[in-house]
Amino acid sequence: MEKVERLSRELAYTGTVIKVYRDHVRVPGGQEADWDYIHHDGAAAVVPVLPDGRILMVRQYRNALDRFTLELPAGKVDAPDEPKELCAARELEEETGYRSDDLKHLITVNTTVAFCNERIEIYTAENLIPTSQHLDEDEDIEVEAYSLESLLAMIYAGKITDAKTSAGILAYAMQNR
Repeated sequence: MEKVERLSRELAYTGTVIKVYRDHVRVPGGQEADWDYIHHDGAAAVVPVLPDGRILMVRQYRNALDRFTLELPAGKVDAPDEPKELCAARELEEETGYRSDDLKHLITVNTTVAFCNERIEIYTAENLIPTSQHLDEDEDIEVEAYSLESLLAMIYAGKITDAKTSAGILAYAMQNR
């Protein structure tokens, strides 16, 4: 397979979470094209498992979809070199009001490979310890607990469509079958 050659990269926009670039490339066969590229520093997510086996989920409004979604607790790294496990532990406590000293890496997900390099490391968290939520000023999150079977049914029914959540729940189910 021939290599694609990047001829130039121009920063088009810097947001609070992403940077958008316009790449000018030469594709195999010699044609040139402009491609969008979105840079994201990375994120972490957690499958928090209660002692009874239920999984803690967060319900929050997502502007891009203009609706509330049910997701795994997750968030972006505070700095590009922040260890993802630390990010996962922080987001778990901030969003759910639980912490855990028992985080294990579950799966890695690249969310939208056609135009974005976002990479999310997903962990399981067991032996949860109740603390308190520490939400950001613009966050309004409700914490809900569900059985694994209920979450799988919601994924297959199209009620949960978030990629990191689907990947995390399905990987956790495969690991614990």
